[in-house]
Amino acid sequence: MNSSSYALNASSSLKYRDSPSAAVAKNVIVLALGFTINYINGTLIHTFRKHQIFYLNPRYILFIHLVVNDMIQLTSSISLFVFTYIFYQINVAFCCFLITLAIFTTFNTPINLALMALECYIAICLPLQHAEYCTTKRTYVAIGWIWAMSAVSAMSDIVIILATEPVELFYSTIQCERDNLFRHPIIVKKKEVSYLIFLIGVLLTFFYTYFRIFFAANKAKSAERESKKARNTILLHGFQLLLSMLTYIATVLTQTLVRWFPKQYLIVVFISYIIIYIVPRFVSPIVYGLRDKTFKQYLKKYLLCTMKMGNETDFRL
Repeated sequence: MNSSSYALNASSSLKYRDSPSAAVAKNVIVLALGFTINYINGTLIHTFRKHQIFYLNPRYILFIHLVVNDMIQLTSSISLFVFTYIFYQINVAFCCFLITLAIFTTFNTPINLALMALECYIAICLPLQHAEYCTTKRTYVAIGWIWAMSAVSAMSDIVIILATEPVELFYSTIQCERDNLFRHPIIVKKKEVSYLIFLIGVLLTFFYTYFRIFFAANKAKSAERESKKARNTILLHGFQLLLSMLTYIATVLTQTLVRWFPKQYLIVVFISYIIIYIVPRFVSPIVYGLRDKTFKQYLKKYLLCTMKMGNETDFRL
């Protein structure tokens, strides 16, 4: 369900051993992609902080929370990727920290997307109540509840480990895989049930908001343009949701691909990692950074300024 799923595949792939040049190339590709995405997301955050039009708007607040969440998830995922190549086994306490971060952020993503869909629905279908329902304060409270629900899910796993495993476990080393660390049957069952409940709730939210906006557009032709834009945005959020759900079936998906292409094991594992954990992080900048005209206007200015400063520095050198 989280980025540690890749560690299972990566550590298993060590039985096959990448050549030194292949290992370096893979790590360089992953680090380059991670740096690029985090740089773009960092620029989005900087743009958000600098302009009141964004940090007082609930829609952009939820978006920037998703961006921050993506950055944390991407960083923890890449850290696990690199550590599986360098150390093979790492300290259990540190492994627990990285996996817990991945659990938090992976759990946050679908709930955040559902809230963004609800905000679009209120803006189109209940425009007179939008200012009342979607306030800055309520948005931050909702974000707090997202992290609280994630904490309950993740911290309960740690409590079960503390109750069932000796304390010495946290001073030992382990292959940093979720199934190695959170292996108690209660944790496995709880994960399956809780994720299923949340995913059903999120999917129902997406279907409800999309069709309500669709029917509202048919009734009010004057608002058809805004409704169409809102529907497209919800569809993009739905696409983000589908991409984020890949992490739930990461191990099964990778194992299936390996059975289909057994002779290309190392390549399949690496491509699976890129598709499941890297590609979805590209979507958030596209949804608002490129589609939203207001955000695009300010974002372009900061990106161009950065490029200009870089060119001036090169010229001086």
